[in-house]
Amino acid sequence: MPSSDLDAYHLQGGAWDSYEQLCADFSWEIPETFNMADALVDRWAGSDQVAIYAEQPDRRRTVTFAQLHRQANALAAYLADRGVGRGDKVGINAPQKPETLLAHLAAWKLGAVSVPTSVLFGDEGLRYRLADAGVDACVVDEANIGTFRQIAEGLDLTATLTVDVDSPEPTETDIEAAVAADTPAREPETASTAADDPAMIVYTSGTTGKPKGVVHGHRMLLGQLPHFACSFCNLELYDDDVFYAPIEWAWIAMFNFVVPALFYGQPLVAYAGGSFDPERTYELLERYEVTCFGAPPTALRRMKDVSAPAGRYDVDSVRVVEGGGEALGTDVVQWARDCFGATVHEHYGQTEADVVVGDCTALSPRRADRMGRALPGHRVAVVDPETAEPVDPGETGELAVRYEGNPVCFIEYWNKPERTAEKVENGWLLTGDLATADADGYFSFEGRKDDVIISAGYRIDPTEIEETLATHEAVADAGVIGVPDETRGEVPKAYIVLSRGTDHDPGSSLTETLREFTRAHLAQYEYPREFVYLDELPTTVTGKTQRTALESRDE
Repeated sequence: MPSSDLDAYHLQGGAWDSYEQLCADFSWEIPETFNMADALVDRWAGSDQVAIYAEQPDRRRTVTFAQLHRQANALAAYLADRGVGRGDKVGINAPQKPETLLAHLAAWKLGAVSVPTSVLFGDEGLRYRLADAGVDACVVDEANIGTFRQIAEGLDLTATLTVDVDSPEPTETDIEAAVAADTPAREPETASTAADDPAMIVYTSGTTGKPKGVVHGHRMLLGQLPHFACSFCNLELYDDDVFYAPIEWAWIAMFNFVVPALFYGQPLVAYAGGSFDPERTYELLERYEVTCFGAPPTALRRMKDVSAPAGRYDVDSVRVVEGGGEALGTDVVQWARDCFGATVHEHYGQTEADVVVGDCTALSPRRADRMGRALPGHRVAVVDPETAEPVDPGETGELAVRYEGNPVCFIEYWNKPERTAEKVENGWLLTGDLATADADGYFSFEGRKDDVIISAGYRIDPTEIEETLATHEAVADAGVIGVPDETRGEVPKAYIVLSRGTDHDPGSSLTETLREFTRAHLAQYEYPREFVYLDELPTTVTGKTQRTALESRDE
């Protein structure tokens, strides 16, 4: 590993008597100037170590750190020639492929801002995010090129790059051709950026209004490293470590499970094969001898349901399994221990502050039904939702993260200063999640203060679904809540009031029409699984839908 001024983040292999000592000894090192592209690839420019094991159903390849560095330079040069520069926005709508990471790196090299979006978005979901961010260029994968082309005319783009698209349109350029045009790559100097200069905008759903763009600075990478070292690696890092997480790379989780591996010069696995397949996941773990495996609990539950995996797959290489995005059940924890012979950890975070709580069983034992303790560098507390003052151990309150000086915390909501002000109160970033903490600082998730639905790790805004349903001619009004689901944790359920004077009758035909309508306009994970038809929705005196009344109907 090359020398680095960021010695504080090399926690693996350290000798501490206790977790308390580790936290007391740790302090943030945040350079005045810091660029993620420099930290992730520039300093490994001469390394032939594999950076990415990439697989698609019809293709396998490896990308070394040296190749990744050259390609990032070439793509940055291509974008710069088309006017993309400091502060401009690069939209990225692509799955787990090297080109996705390459697009981020090239943007950061230019001092531009990357805007990841899900390939599961329909036209309205994708249009809103790209337009709201004001993207100047886009990288779009074959998985969602049709949807992108429907909305591209409304975007003022200087460049559109496609990934694995057989026939790019005249306004589009194949990304491999763009990179090859600058091979051997020009080496544009990586922009000198302040640690808190914007590096990305990641969209998240809330409980009211449109999705919010969460702005993170280059410093965010540094904020992720204590989690990666303590929880995902369990304070050990070996030359043969390989990291994999079957998650969308449009999530903030990409930056806690995946990207930090490159900081430490270690390889990661990228698999782009469509929807989650538990059998294929076992194959990937075996083929690449993955050692650290991160997955939403929904994915782990589906793997658990695969019959007798131990007899068909060699997954003994896995030494740490970590779940996040929703609570791990005791049955999943025990199954993972038995299946992999691995340490099992849990963590907690959200797009605005990810990750701040987690397990580190190398120094602190895991407690059942707890999601861990505050990770090094993070001050986390349970506070009174009204005063933002800490409450006593065992008392339920809102989970909060000390904001000032914490590099993992967001800078602002894009173009929403009033919402930013609401998020940080009395020096605490308020998560909106209810929790308790015991006397030893172990946190337990108790529920949500708001109405966000968490389904298979996705945070879903019911308001966005309601507004979309209301645009259908058959719908006069809609209310959406989350209901329990054995596999996904929660799924959306819609209550529909039909428009007067329409020919639509409640029933299976209309239900399927509305379900497909939602899938086409939003994301494939957002469509309601159940529909109920009512004469009217319960409302407050001010006319707002009473979701609590809908929830009571469902009990």
